[in-house]
Amino acid sequence: MSSKSIGIFDSGFGGITILREIVKKLPQYNYIYLGDSSRAPYGSCSQNTIYQFCKQAVDFLFKKNCQLIIFACNTASAKALRKIQQEYLFKNPKYQKDKTKRILGVIIPTSEIAAKTTKNNKIGVMATKSTVLSRAFNKEIKKINNKIQVLEIACPLLVPIIEAGEHDRRIINIILEKYLKSLVNSNIDTLILGCTHYSVLEAKVRNILPSNIQILSEPKIVAQKLKEYLDIHKEIESQLTKNANIKFFTTDLTKGPRQNNSYTCITSSCHLYLKNPSKYLDTLQNFSNKPDINLCAKCKSYFVADPDKFKKLGSEFFGKEIDIEVIRLF
Repeated sequence: MSSKSIGIFDSGFGGITILREIVKKLPQYNYIYLGDSSRAPYGSCSQNTIYQFCKQAVDFLFKKNCQLIIFACNTASAKALRKIQQEYLFKNPKYQKDKTKRILGVIIPTSEIAAKTTKNNKIGVMATKSTVLSRAFNKEIKKINNKIQVLEIACPLLVPIIEAGEHDRRIINIILEKYLKSLVNSNIDTLILGCTHYSVLEAKVRNILPSNIQILSEPKIVAQKLKEYLDIHKEIESQLTKNANIKFFTTDLTKGPRQNNSYTCITSSCHLYLKNPSKYLDTLQNFSNKPDINLCAKCKSYFVADPDKFKKLGSEFFGKEIDIEVIRLF
């Protein structure tokens, strides 16, 4: 009998925070992590583009014998999960032989906890542009309690900076203060960090927010909800291999080649890490240890990238050196 794993999919390395908490809660299972770093971030992509990316990820993980897949990406959960579940999974002939394959997201479990946590019925959400435009958190929370007011703010700068390994810079505090100001002024008492990348910023967010505001970070919530799901669905749990093994796959770890004193973006689609480099650079003038900001020879725009960050973060989280295989989804 072939090994059957739990798949964890994210647009980059942010989903490792989800995987870490799941492994703590459920260490016995086999896991396969896939980070689509070459096309991160998903937050500014169209719904159809995100759907196509997710189909490719699902196909890859199912081919690797995953029985259950977690979309550890709020943008993917908001913009593609329902269609993937209802159309691609259950209507696709190649998945009809096994009716127990499942794909789950992160927005519903987080919304359930948020609705229980708020005392004044005012919940704030920090998320990517795509997640905010989908109003996914608003819809799910109001299904539970229609009296709750959900205030969402798009934070487009955060994922690129985190993926580039620059989230420990002092500049991040200025950006967070700007994003959080309107939420604090709206008198929220609960804040959802609505992107798995954002959990690495939880301590910084805590330092900015008033002490009465509860912060909900998704990793622990998703891990607990997954345990409860497997306790209920024995027909899925019984098929999972229990060798406590983890495999990592990513679509990019390598820096682009240097050309005429500039670099080519590390993403195949030449997706920009910095859409407003002059503003970013101006802000950094007052700080030391400026990040390495590169000019892309192909698109003549700027990006910040640390190709070893994915591997380094994974090693820090799991306390040992991890092997990551670079694959192509497209």
